[in-house]
Amino acid sequence: MMTMKDKIKEKALEEHIPIIMDDTLEVISNVLEENKPKRILEIGTAVGYSAICFSEYLAEGGTIDTIERDEDRIKEAKANIKSLNLEYKINIIEGDAVEILKKLQNKYDMVFIDAAKGKYPVFLKEAIRLLNDDGIIFADNILYKGYTLSGYNKHKQRTAVRGLREFLKLLKENDDFETKLIEVGDGLTISKRKPRLKA
Repeated sequence: MMTMKDKIKEKALEEHIPIIMDDTLEVISNVLEENKPKRILEIGTAVGYSAICFSEYLAEGGTIDTIERDEDRIKEAKANIKSLNLEYKINIIEGDAVEILKKLQNKYDMVFIDAAKGKYPVFLKEAIRLLNDDGIIFADNILYKGYTLSGYNKHKQRTAVRGLREFLKLLKENDDFETKLIEVGDGLTISKRKPRLKA
């Protein structure tokens, strides 16, 4: 029998709303299962599917803050979250992520980035600021149909590709993080903060 979560996924796919791919979700779920985060920050809610999936791995009393600016998506995400009685676990923050992130002061065990590709470098900077010492940053769709690591430079996708390339460069140059790029879905990076050396 189809669960409510399956129905949400099926409807999103039918309507061509980008949601997390199964193999990407599997990789992230394994990490969450191991780490049991207390607080998760998601940048890009869409219809709430990934937040709903992540909520299963939260530590007891854990919560997810998820940011979305598209009003139709917010409405649908709220309905989906309510249908599974998860309002106490998932909090939608409405508005532009670039502006909202600057104002956030909470610390998170995990940040999941899956919003405007051209803004990934900005999202990364704020994610690092908001991350707990042993936290993990996931970023989805990094390979962007293979364009990110190719010579692709067509005008239509140029901003997205430039943003993703800059994002990867910033991670590569950041000695505080250990980053893996995994070829699942459309490319996923997992960046784990290295343990700080005690003086």
